[in-house]
Amino acid sequence: MKKIYVLFFLLAFVACEKKSKHLEINEVFKDDITLLIEKVAKLKYSVQSDSSEAQIQRQFLEAHQSYKKVEMISEYYSPAVSKSINGPAISEFEENDKVTVPPEGFQVIEELVFPKYNKNTKKELLQELGVLSANLIRLEKVSNSNELTDAHVFDAMRLEVYRILTLGITGFDSPVVLNSLPEAQVSLETIEKYYRVYLENNSVSNAKQVLQIFQKGKKYLKVNTNFNAFDRAYFIKEILNPLSKGLYKTQSELGIPLMKEQRGLKVTAQTLFDRDAFDPEAFSGFPDYKTTPEKIALGKKLFNDPILSGNNTRSCASCHHANKAFTDGLERAVALDGKSMIQRNTPTLSNIAFQRVFFADSRVSYLEDQAIAVISNENEMHGSLEKSALALQKNKEYVEQFKKAFPKGDINAFAIKNALASYIRSLSHYDSKFDDYMQNKTSFTADEKAGFNVFAGKGKCATCHFIPLTNGTVPPNFDRSESEVLGVPDKNKKLDGDLGKFVVTQAAIHKYSFKTPTIRNSVLTAPYMHNGVYKTLEEVIDFYNEGGGLGLGLELENQTLPEEKLNLSDKEKMQLIAFMKTLTDNRYLQNKK
Repeated sequence: MKKIYVLFFLLAFVACEKKSKHLEINEVFKDDITLLIEKVAKLKYSVQSDSSEAQIQRQFLEAHQSYKKVEMISEYYSPAVSKSINGPAISEFEENDKVTVPPEGFQVIEELVFPKYNKNTKKELLQELGVLSANLIRLEKVSNSNELTDAHVFDAMRLEVYRILTLGITGFDSPVVLNSLPEAQVSLETIEKYYRVYLENNSVSNAKQVLQIFQKGKKYLKVNTNFNAFDRAYFIKEILNPLSKGLYKTQSELGIPLMKEQRGLKVTAQTLFDRDAFDPEAFSGFPDYKTTPEKIALGKKLFNDPILSGNNTRSCASCHHANKAFTDGLERAVALDGKSMIQRNTPTLSNIAFQRVFFADSRVSYLEDQAIAVISNENEMHGSLEKSALALQKNKEYVEQFKKAFPKGDINAFAIKNALASYIRSLSHYDSKFDDYMQNKTSFTADEKAGFNVFAGKGKCATCHFIPLTNGTVPPNFDRSESEVLGVPDKNKKLDGDLGKFVVTQAAIHKYSFKTPTIRNSVLTAPYMHNGVYKTLEEVIDFYNEGGGLGLGLELENQTLPEEKLNLSDKEKMQLIAFMKTLTDNRYLQNKK
């Protein structure tokens, strides 16, 4: 009988040991929050006591690097609080409350401390540090209710790898001082610290390999400290991609389940560059109406049929040409009357499914609604889905296709827009040379690789055109799409009068704000910008290199693009274009052969 009790005790002990991993991690997380609070308090004291600029700056860097120790769990469980602690130093408009919220946190403080600390801003700086301290106390409190599981921890670890890749080494959250590489090292060390917890009392076949990747990554970051010269292509391919794969394999071997959620970035993705890493259905507003081959075929037919326009003379394909990545090559599309032009440049439909908003002014959230907006617009198609449905009901061929695509066979407005959206979603799949390169299926030329490093580094392109989608959908959660105020000029080199997103929200911060589009297939989609003002990629790069509208001397109060010049050399500009050419999908290159 005693043997049975002993055996039961041992089994219970082993079970508790197995379950306690995530609890151990939660304790480490809480200790790191306490350390972060202390670091910020020291920074605040240094400012209060008028310490030297060097000391204040040093303590800021220490505090921000200390945040990187809590970022992984904080971002996972408390994204709203985390945003208050380390969000971009840009005001945001709350759609529901119709109010503009000023920025707060480390990035606001960074701008007050670097590149030079001005004691005249001491009062403002102390106020911001007070807000930061309050948000850290808030984080400490909400962390007490975190219900960590092993599945959540492994999910958070892989997301942190993606965060390092997309927001860390690109300089997104250290935009002024560019301390991104030391901070990436802290993030890597934190993931390793959590990973090692799961190796205790466990035999994992790939543990040695994963730990070697950690060591290799930390060593590389320690040795290669120059932000502009950092080889991001190497670091992603040789360290971050193998690391996320290794974490995935360890999780599987330990029998820890994947999260059961439908996300833009699939929970099954082992790297950001897997061929099917992104789920277009997760970006859809109608998950019960999934894309099917039958819907795609029907949508393609409708897309090319003028029956959807008011006068039966124009189809969607009239302005979205397949051989131009579904643009039209014009500054602005010709209106339905054949004489005037519509307000904006025709956007590409290729790869747009991986966005959370559509149109340059972000006025709709779903592809189905985009279809309605275009068809009903009197200058574009001046049609009616209801009237089109009646016409389609009289066409035997369409009646048969609708029966195949929709179980009930209904031909109505929703079915039309859902079929169109299904076809457009089918245009979103990445098969460019860049994707092949990141999947180790091909190599880059020296200029292509250098161009990627400019894109993700000195050129700061990837801080708005996020890797790997190259649009404004923010990683690693990919749950919102951003717009920016660039200060785009018109033909007369004056600020273009299009107010952009402001027309939708009436928020002052959105004046001249436009959605950040994908730059995939950009070689095919000239002319560029919402007004088609630039005819070549060279002109676009020159615009950014000068610092946008402010850099060009235009008057603009709310530009979100940094106005400082990038100081790209002619060679770097050429290399950047060489990289951008690798973003052309192979299907377009094959069509040219």
